[in-house]
Amino acid sequence: MRKKCYVIADFLTDGNKKDISDTAKATGFDVAFFEDAAEADGKGSDAEVLFSGEDANIIKQMPELKWCHTAFAGIGAYAQSGVFDSGDVILTNSSGAYGRTISEHIIMVTLMLMKNMTSYNKVMAAHEWVHDYPVRSIADSNIVIIGTGDIGSNTALKFKALGAKKVIGFNRSGAKPEEFDVVYRLSEFDNLFKDKKFADSVDVLVLCVPGTSESKGLLSRERIAMLPEKTYIINVGRGITIDQDSLIEALNSGKIAGAALDVVYPEPLPPEHPLWTAKNTIITPHISGDMGLQYTIDKTIEFFCENLKRYSNGERLINIADIKKGY
Repeated sequence: MRKKCYVIADFLTDGNKKDISDTAKATGFDVAFFEDAAEADGKGSDAEVLFSGEDANIIKQMPELKWCHTAFAGIGAYAQSGVFDSGDVILTNSSGAYGRTISEHIIMVTLMLMKNMTSYNKVMAAHEWVHDYPVRSIADSNIVIIGTGDIGSNTALKFKALGAKKVIGFNRSGAKPEEFDVVYRLSEFDNLFKDKKFADSVDVLVLCVPGTSESKGLLSRERIAMLPEKTYIINVGRGITIDQDSLIEALNSGKIAGAALDVVYPEPLPPEHPLWTAKNTIITPHISGDMGLQYTIDKTIEFFCENLKRYSNGERLINIADIKKGY
């Protein structure tokens, strides 16, 4: 009897489906495609392998599951499901597929903030002709990026290409990807920012870290207070990494220059939430790494097909997620 592979995703092209089908056939799997979890509901009891572009709930209906590949880089919902706690089911993610699109989003919103588009949007909405707002440049700016993986490294490369003076990274290990000028351990953050010369040099602070117990509240009230008034804060990781109430206070009081938030808490953000009206703030609905870019989709399928070959051959899979760490 051939093994069963289930694919649940509504963003696949015919070409993506053919790549999966061809790989499945070559590795001894029958594959079934479903647009969403509702369509797959009650049909996955014999699934050994799952490619999921859905939330984690569907996997609880798959008692024979041995390996799940998520189309996302973040694994928060999967880690919290309990399915992977025993280690009997492997989870792999699509980390490495999102660096291109998210780094472009970061550059876009940085330029929007620096070129004062929040003010010009109001001008356009009022049908006025005002052109005296000050602007800034990425060139000769100092950029701090917390998180130096695929997204952080792609972002650093683009900032450098646009003439950034220095791109500084922070991560857990202190290991330095070549795209950065210097990288510090996250444990060094407070001491570095207590140095007024260092803190005052920071023009942009980017957060691209996963949402874990370790990263919750990473940008605290105290750390926000260390930033100079000229700093823009950009978050594409998870909303819980920022003390949101303190951020709102800092924005409205002018203690920081502005913010671009693709992730917030809660999500969706309620219409009456004060973050919507915070001064000089750009909010996008968690779309910086969405499946709008075909490259991202193709990379996720590339990872899955490579892993399907490895799985069938008993080889170690790529992008194995660490459930305890949460990424």
